[in-house]
Amino acid sequence: MAAPQHVTATRQALGGVGVWTNAVQREPASAQRELVARIEALGYGSVWQGEVVGTNDVFAQEAVWLAATERIVAGTGIANIWARHPGTARAAAATLADAWPGRFVLGLGVSHAPAVEKSGQQYSHPLQRMRDYLDGLGERPANLPVVLAALRPKMLQLAADRADGVHTYFVPPEHTAQARGVLGPDRLLIPEQAVIVETSPQVARAVARRHTIYYLQLPNYVNNLRLLGLDDSDLAGAGSDRLVDAIVAWGTPADIAERIRAHRDAGADHVLVHPLGDSPGDIARQLEELAPVLLP
Repeated sequence: MAAPQHVTATRQALGGVGVWTNAVQREPASAQRELVARIEALGYGSVWQGEVVGTNDVFAQEAVWLAATERIVAGTGIANIWARHPGTARAAAATLADAWPGRFVLGLGVSHAPAVEKSGQQYSHPLQRMRDYLDGLGERPANLPVVLAALRPKMLQLAADRADGVHTYFVPPEHTAQARGVLGPDRLLIPEQAVIVETSPQVARAVARRHTIYYLQLPNYVNNLRLLGLDDSDLAGAGSDRLVDAIVAWGTPADIAERIRAHRDAGADHVLVHPLGDSPGDIARQLEELAPVLLP
């Protein structure tokens, strides 16, 4: 069975490599426009960001991004389903897809209990919640691709059945291969890969652990990593060297390109490079160093 026409078009628009970043989430719109325009000029195919209830609104921010650029695809990685009614999400996403045809991908996710409950809501039955949310979206415009944040088999299968693919996060290439096995060949598979352009193991792992320590407090990620063969000794604190090296690619640009190729070889359509750094300038610097080896 051939992939739906809009999935094929999205795959072509995305190209091989995009960018995931929360570096400008709290920055003024001017800083957001500057970074996204810089990412586009370097040749990356897309730019994605996350959403936390009460912190940012991905639809408003990505309208700013799309208006500041000419070609690049913007993706929500993810739009938090606890943040708004599904009808509101459909209307906002449809507006962006209509205003910038072929340049917007709606990624939806159930987020995590600590973040959701901090906003005053009760987190429960995430798989059923996503099913209900997809029902609430109703019929979607033909030019609006939808992917789900999915890690484990049931959510991956829901994405295969009800969406256009998945956006995965905090995963090694081994998970990408497993996800492709569930999705089959006709759905989009878009993993995020954290990276650090740094050749010192001590420096790179120190930066990486500032990233991993947060996610290792979230059961969704921890349970998924257990399924991939990591154990308590790997998952304690900010993670073992084995875990850090599996989740964060570091080294020379060529070293990082090898990890991106591993995801592609495992079945990824489009890999989102997520530079870890302390500022938008540091993010941009790493993307500039990576562009010659990652982009055609």
